[in-house]
Amino acid sequence: MYKSHNALGVARAMQPVAPVTLVRPEAALDAARFFTSAFPGKSFYAVKANPSSHLIQLLWDGGIRHFDVASIAEARLIRSLLPEAVLAFMHPVKAEEAVFEAYHSLGVRIFSLDSHEELAKIVRATATDGVNAADLTLCVRLKVSSAHSKLSLASKFGIGVADAPALLLATRQVADALGICFHVGSQAMSPAAYADAFAFVRAAIVEAGVTVDVIDVGGGFPSCYPGMEPPSLETYFAVIERAYEALPISYSAELWCEPGRALSADYSSVLVRVERRRGNELYINDGAYGSLFDAAHVEWRYPVRLVRADASEAELVDFSFYGPTCDDMDHMKGPFALPADIRPGDYIEIGQLGAYGHAMRTGFNGFGETSTAIVDDEPMLSLIPEDGRPAIPDNVLPLTIRPLTVATRR
Repeated sequence: MYKSHNALGVARAMQPVAPVTLVRPEAALDAARFFTSAFPGKSFYAVKANPSSHLIQLLWDGGIRHFDVASIAEARLIRSLLPEAVLAFMHPVKAEEAVFEAYHSLGVRIFSLDSHEELAKIVRATATDGVNAADLTLCVRLKVSSAHSKLSLASKFGIGVADAPALLLATRQVADALGICFHVGSQAMSPAAYADAFAFVRAAIVEAGVTVDVIDVGGGFPSCYPGMEPPSLETYFAVIERAYEALPISYSAELWCEPGRALSADYSSVLVRVERRRGNELYINDGAYGSLFDAAHVEWRYPVRLVRADASEAELVDFSFYGPTCDDMDHMKGPFALPADIRPGDYIEIGQLGAYGHAMRTGFNGFGETSTAIVDDEPMLSLIPEDGRPAIPDNVLPLTIRPLTVATRR
């Protein structure tokens, strides 16, 4: 793997025709160290954000020992790379065969669910010779709001707070440890997202009257992008800790989270080449079917910079991108601010693609060939302290729990 100080060094040395993924090992280590030292509980890396073996090993080296897997393939991957890792199968709807393999072959003991049908499936699949497993940690997923997040995760999974008590009671009967989990949505822009979610958690616990051993706040922790500058992650952690400490739960209960984007975004960027300019439209060699899926389909804006030996002094102009395929949908509106004199043959570095860039890449239309280089400069934008050590928040948002009316079950 080629190594250089920065994107310009890679462009000069390789003169790449295909996109180059630029990885930053120190950024991944810093993110891992930050979460393991600053979050007041256990951090499970959400593998779906970026399943790179190189990144996973770096996170392990930085102290991450727990992994959120959403498929049997992810479970197999982590177990093959890290035999001692703790795996949590947190997809609420799983194939029964996948649960069986995860439990009996891969040592998975943590599962999520949001229905009585899924609970029965897990109990069947983890039984041995007709005897139910006695070592399960089962997390019931609540439906909570995604109002504070850029990408909603509020419609597909989760049981409503009015129906949750019955499922919590049933799960308590078969679980060695009972948990409640939720997901506030991707790129939560305010810590209030978690404070609001804890109102649902409290209501469900009080109504069910069960002992809860785990509270899993899921993912949603943000990264920094153009036009999306959230508060410090320490502020999120402080709000979560205060809400958690106020819950009526077991004294020995554990607090978990499942960061994906926040652990992986800084890890990599992509170096692309301009193949054509048409006004303020740039045709580049990566796009919607490559690492820029979110830029095309949810109009996600990424930080960009011109990579050219002779630095441009031209004013910044807003551009859109077309990717290399023959599909009109291979279009990234942006806007992406770049010097007005950008021209074919120039290179552009697109940042913060460690999260979901690598993971979403396809080989559609024959485009998909990439190479990788290691660089040691800083990420273009970041919420992670440079040395991975947490800072003291300048101000912590006050914890406000919205009142919640729950229908009483008879």
